[in-house]
Amino acid sequence: QVQLVESGGGLVQAGGSLRLSCAASGRTFSGYAMGWFRQAPGKEREFVATINWNGNSIYYGDSVKGRFTISRDNAKNTVYLQMNSLKPEDTAVYYCAAANSGITVRSTDYGYWGQGTQVTVSS
Repeated sequence: QVQLVESGGGLVQAGGSLRLSCAASGRTFSGYAMGWFRQAPGKEREFVATINWNGNSIYYGDSVKGRFTISRDNAKNTVYLQMNSLKPEDTAVYYCAAANSGITVRSTDYGYWGQGTQVTVSS
């Protein structure tokens, strides 16, 4: 079992920045690839970013490339999502997830999910 708790969401103006954190507890954090997904009202869950166990492999969704940065600190059992140049269309609930199958962009490969944190970007 892995428990994930996101934090850092909030309300920000367009062009601003937020840093999301996801703290993990339970099994060895470094054994998991970690991902961020988001879901806006009335829309399907969308892949945002993923990072492998040691941070050497990273993928981003097309809509966030160049603006968002995923990173992890295995000593702190935490994964981060730095979000810059935020746009109103980034408004969503952001979820952290863990996968023990290796780095993947598919939400169905992630077996553990946090409760989500709301990010709202005003225009």
